[in-house]
Amino acid sequence: MTKWFIDSLPVLVRATLIALFLGAIGHPAPARLIEPYGKPSDQPKRIRVNGVELHYVDRGKGIPVVFVHGGLDDYRYWKSEMEQFSESYRVIAYSRRYNYPNNNPLTQANHSAIVEAEDLAALIKSLKLGPVHIVGASYGAYTALFLALKHPEMARSLVLAEAPVLRLAQNKPEGKVIYEEFMADLWRPAGAAFQKGDKEQALKLTVEYFAGKDAFEQVPESVRQGWRDNLLEWRALTTSRDAIPLIHLRDLKKIKTPILMLSGERTLNIHKFVDGELQPVLRAQRVIIPNASHDMWIENPETCRRATLAFLARH
Repeated sequence: MTKWFIDSLPVLVRATLIALFLGAIGHPAPARLIEPYGKPSDQPKRIRVNGVELHYVDRGKGIPVVFVHGGLDDYRYWKSEMEQFSESYRVIAYSRRYNYPNNNPLTQANHSAIVEAEDLAALIKSLKLGPVHIVGASYGAYTALFLALKHPEMARSLVLAEAPVLRLAQNKPEGKVIYEEFMADLWRPAGAAFQKGDKEQALKLTVEYFAGKDAFEQVPESVRQGWRDNLLEWRALTTSRDAIPLIHLRDLKKIKTPILMLSGERTLNIHKFVDGELQPVLRAQRVIIPNASHDMWIENPETCRRATLAFLARH
């Protein structure tokens, strides 16, 4: 959700959207922007890598920072951060292969963060960015982790906002319960709706899982359209045979890239559990973002930004 739209909503609706529309893999997408993204130079460019088109914006000069959005979102999620970070860095925000405004057909039955990481690697290589800082939110953070595993030479540092390495939860009895509840209550039903060709039902299930019964009907049509802009990605993930690929602890221990983890103080239980498992293995610095849940970059952007800039300055 973009801040310009959230700020226009009534207080109760705004609080509901911010506090509850939080995906365990991603979060609802922004409504389609009516005003231009920014300066003419900030309008998205297009590049073709790995047989798909990726739209991106590129701003500023200096060491590159690549922003990777979460599920049901796109490059517009990072608009405010592009303005802030470009004062000190060259910043690139792109839309992952099945997100707005890309026009790529869904061709794989096993889409995952592994595929997304290869797209990210190809983008970095094609733009000749060299080693980059990567700031990832949710599934974008998951993508960044796989990039660090597969292409460590490309990652200068990682900033991970609750990477959904959800299968780590299966390592412990209490985690298994949380994981199975998520799969049974949201993931499998949403995937089944897509398989039946009912995209609207899949979206409704997702929204009501996080915001409660009738929430889908209570938001403006412009918000629903913003989510629909990115439904192809949600379909690709919820119908994939391996949308949440396991990263073994032994492989995570091999990552030498400096890592900052951002965790929402009020986030979902499964993210609390997974981040608790990840931190010691990754030897990461971890910052708990107060008064925030999974969508911390929207709810408390100043704290996220301050922690990230301080981390980047050290690396």
